[in-house]
Amino acid sequence: MAYSIGQVAEKTGLSAYTLRYYDHEGLMPFVQRNPAGRREFSDHDLDMVDLITCLKATGMTLKDIRHFVEIAMEGDRTLNGRLALFRKQRDQVDQQIAQLQAYRRKVDYKVRYFEACCEAGTEAAVTGYCDLPDMPIYIDDALRVKPAHK
Repeated sequence: MAYSIGQVAEKTGLSAYTLRYYDHEGLMPFVQRNPAGRREFSDHDLDMVDLITCLKATGMTLKDIRHFVEIAMEGDRTLNGRLALFRKQRDQVDQQIAQLQAYRRKVDYKVRYFEACCEAGTEAAVTGYCDLPDMPIYIDDALRVKPAHK
């Protein structure tokens, strides 16, 4: 089945402008054009657009995505190169996940910190160490504005 750029935009969530830009940047040389010069995407092309979106979302540069597309179009003789590229990208995704987990711990700490502040009625009564987000947070009862819940 052939899809128009508008249909692909609707299916992928990418704008037609972005799809045209990707095509202009050499990321979609596989997309055929009809006699009127309009792009016609196949189901396989949709899979490639999805993969391009994935690679872009995981931080791969357009230059590296273009390189991947170029070597993918060369066929089986580039299998090792494509495997190496995906291994490298997987390592980068693992680093991103680790960084996001560290950010999540810090955000969790801040949630606990401000819950304690709200419970105490003041930030002045609360101590904790944001640089050590897994450490406990303490409320100094002498500095509370609100009485402790019992």
